[in-house]
Amino acid sequence: MAARTRLTRERVVAAALRIVDAEGLDGLSMRRVAEELGVETMALYRYTPSKDDLLDGLVERIFIELEENLSGTPFGPAALSGGDNEGAAPWREALVAVALAMYRVALAHPHVAPLLVLRPFTVPLTRRPPAVLRAHERLLTRLEGAGLGERAALELYRAYISWVLGYIVFELREVVDNPDEPEPAFRMGLHRLPVRDFPRLRALGPGLAARGGEEQLAAGVTALIDRFAPPT
Repeated sequence: MAARTRLTRERVVAAALRIVDAEGLDGLSMRRVAEELGVETMALYRYTPSKDDLLDGLVERIFIELEENLSGTPFGPAALSGGDNEGAAPWREALVAVALAMYRVALAHPHVAPLLVLRPFTVPLTRRPPAVLRAHERLLTRLEGAGLGERAALELYRAYISWVLGYIVFELREVVDNPDEPEPAFRMGLHRLPVRDFPRLRALGPGLAARGGEEQLAAGVTALIDRFAPPT
């Protein structure tokens, strides 16, 4: 249990993140966060009025961590705030680097990562946390600063966000049936699938269990950029 000190929203969200990292989203509740902080549950509502707000705080924490990891590098927030100025990486390299950084942050918090996709279903764009909005604003600004027209910028923006988030969720999907089983096919439970009905899943299953990693993520982002903004 954490030592009793003054509460802030940052401390409440940090406690929630520790719980989710250790126990998954099913382990998160206002009561559990209060227990982690050594306070009464009602004390939390001054800083986060609901569990939904707490979930949004977790998403914001991911984007803040992304900013922190990129800060001071040629791929940091400044690299997505305009054209290819001195000290900023070329915009194509910057987009790849940001995607890789998001991938690393998501893998560090795998139980939180699905919220990056799920929360937009229930939270309108303008009500999303400031750190999330800043990331989208910088991306659109960078694409326009690269000389793309409005239509091309929006098309690449949609494709980029969809690919990066989709790739992360696919990487983190649960595919293992028995983690203690050393043989790959049995570890995945492929023996449960009738070979007559699912021959390709039976044959390719072990490969599906392996992560594509940063190389495939970067290759996909590069292909998208070339598709929507071919090199001149």
